[in-house]
Amino acid sequence: MKVKKFLFSQKTAPYIFALPFIISFLVFWVYPLISAFVMSFQDIGAITVDWVGFKNYGKLLKDKVFHTAMINSFEYMVFTCALLIPFPMLYAVLMDGNLVKAKGVWKALLYLPALTSVVISGTLFRLMFSEYKTGQMNVLMAMLGLPAIKWLKTKWTSEIALLLLCCWRWTGVNTLYFMSGLKSIDKSLYESADIDGATGWQKFKFITIPLIKPTTIYVLTISIYAGLAMFLESFMLWAGNDSPKNIGLTIVGYLYKRGIQKDDMGYACTVGVVLLLIALVINFIQLWLNGSFKKEER
Repeated sequence: MKVKKFLFSQKTAPYIFALPFIISFLVFWVYPLISAFVMSFQDIGAITVDWVGFKNYGKLLKDKVFHTAMINSFEYMVFTCALLIPFPMLYAVLMDGNLVKAKGVWKALLYLPALTSVVISGTLFRLMFSEYKTGQMNVLMAMLGLPAIKWLKTKWTSEIALLLLCCWRWTGVNTLYFMSGLKSIDKSLYESADIDGATGWQKFKFITIPLIKPTTIYVLTISIYAGLAMFLESFMLWAGNDSPKNIGLTIVGYLYKRGIQKDDMGYACTVGVVLLLIALVINFIQLWLNGSFKKEER
């Protein structure tokens, strides 16, 4: 009877409902994180485990392949943030206005690529950007009277392919985020601006952008993490983890290469810990610059 009373208590019930999340969070996030941090100080072999201290971190500082992977991931993160924030915001504003008809259809079409498997998406884009003349992009180049390009064998053309894949998959998702943010804006503000004779650009600049700031910060935060943690898109685009001169190698791809392909889990955990620290630092800086840590004045 006491157990039943305890479980059905108003003070206890919230903790009971939250317990599955807390347990899964501890088991599948906190425990692996702590384990990875400890393993980053170890040399893990097939049978033996040796404590090596900061040897893996010192090795990482001199690892040119890791530096290449870090530069690739950072460039990818910057370009995706530059593309996947302003354009989805613009699309959301257009969708929220009266100019667009059949909004439900457009929402479904925008979100549809996100439902497509990354494996399928990466395979399709690999075929599209094939170096052969039968590849769709080279067919388009031929129609324009231009020579065929080996898209996935040079740095800048491969970045174009990777960014197009990313934009194709995530533009619709970010658009829906911004549309949900626009719903929280009081329409009377726009009506007042219309009475004062404000233009569309002025309403967008002085009403929409400031009031949609929380959504923008959220999208920016997840875009930074997604950009740094990208792996499967690159893996599928090059049909493996070995791109020419590592032009498609990312930090997570390098972690996979060292941990799975070369069976060096200690060093792979070091790469993972450094990736986590980089993502935390970048996100902390952008949150601080956006004023997320400032106390609101009452």
